Amino acid sequence: MNANQSDLPAPAGFDVRTADGAVLSAFVEGRGRPLLLVTGLGGGAAFWTSIAETLARSFRVIRFDQRGIGASTRGSDTCSIETLARDCLAVLDEAGIDRAVVLGHSTGGCIAQTLAHLFPERVEGLILSGSWLRPNHYMGGYFGARREILGTNPEAYAATSVLCAYPPAWIEANWHVYEAALAAAPLSATQQAVMRERIDALLAFDGRDQMAALSLPVLVLGARDDMVVPAFLQEEIVAALPGCAKTMLDTGGHLFPVSRPDAFTATVADWIGRLG
Repeated sequence: MNANQSDLPAPAGFDVRTADGAVLSAFVEGRGRPLLLVTGLGGGAAFWTSIAETLARSFRVIRFDQRGIGASTRGSDTCSIETLARDCLAVLDEAGIDRAVVLGHSTGGCIAQTLAHLFPERVEGLILSGSWLRPNHYMGGYFGARREILGTNPEAYAATSVLCAYPPAWIEANWHVYEAALAAAPLSATQQAVMRERIDALLAFDGRDQMAALSLPVLVLGARDDMVVPAFLQEEIVAALPGCAKTMLDTGGHLFPVSRPDAFTATVADWIGRLG
């Protein structure tokens, strides 16, 4: 990476207004090739904070709270993967970015796939991190169970977001992450409604047809011990895109960008650097 962290300005916040009335809270930091970071089910820009600090040494990094999450308002449109992809386009437009590399983690990878399908001229390259083409029975069972406990025991819902997403030894050494998840549990009816519709959106996603039509550079990035989006679902993406790049970390769990930040950011920076 090519700049000292001390040389970089602090992240700059900006708001994005969508046609249906949502106001999205976004941040931009760093210099260089634009890189849009798209969060998964949790939807918050804070997921990327430390990762963005590292990647901002080489790239102009954009991240945002998705509609109904964090500081962003909900708007009136149906919360589908396509709606969330169009929100990404609105963020790029507001930031004045014509083309960007798009990195989506988990559900964010579904959003990124859809953005590249709808607006290929705006996507320079696609990084699909811990993502999938379509949910299988395993994912349907996992997310369906989480959806069921959301309204009756939101603390348990929050606990599963950590306990299933990281290697047990990492959780033990970073117990504050578990405690923070419980403190941020979706307790209100509004928060629960937002999470429920997001689960419905990810379970309804099927990107097989649109992925087959993609003709841009793609990196598939995963962890072999992912218990939320199993590694064989990364292989399914690779099989659908002959010639795409693939990196599989041996460990890290589903949220390997957090548990393996050095390996994650190094892999991302190296691949983007090879785009030319």
